[in-house]
Amino acid sequence: MFKKFQKVVRGSALGVVVLLAACNVGPASFTNTDITGSALVANFKLKDLSGTERTMESYKGKVVAMFFGYTHCPDVCPITMQQWSEVKARLGEKGENLQVLFVSVDPERDTPELLSNYVPQFNPTFDALTARSSEELKPLLAGLRVFAGKVEGSSPGNYLMDHTSASYVFDQQGRARLLVRHNADSAPVVSDIAQILDGK
Repeated sequence: MFKKFQKVVRGSALGVVVLLAACNVGPASFTNTDITGSALVANFKLKDLSGTERTMESYKGKVVAMFFGYTHCPDVCPITMQQWSEVKARLGEKGENLQVLFVSVDPERDTPELLSNYVPQFNPTFDALTARSSEELKPLLAGLRVFAGKVEGSSPGNYLMDHTSASYVFDQQGRARLLVRHNADSAPVVSDIAQILDGK
């Protein structure tokens, strides 16, 4: 009788393990906007902070969070970068496989030197992508339907950039997966990113 009971318990335990394994490989359930399967694509060939030319293929194997901004941005950009720093920290060891990319929409003023001082202050692992001109940025902006336009100021060098404030998240194969709005709550973002890091 006892042996029969042991078999039942073992069988139940095995069933729970199988069920949990099945749950782990199930489809993702995102809180933020799911763009899986969309036509959005990150088509670029830009330089990073070290001056190395990068494409999306360069980041294969990592989850990539991409944000468009500029160093003279008074509010949206620093808030978003701080948010991604918090998300990465809350992911713990998993966060090592999250690469945050800041794409400058202001190549006229955002020199490599300026970006090198600006981006790492939010997190030393964050990187930036920069173009030599606005023309060089066009394929990436078009592929993700990102808007970026100059708002003239009081002098030629004193202007703002109106730009898309959401962040785009790509999985380990470079496929678009998530759209994260500006100033989104960190906890759901952490949960969504963790699912992608787990292969969902």
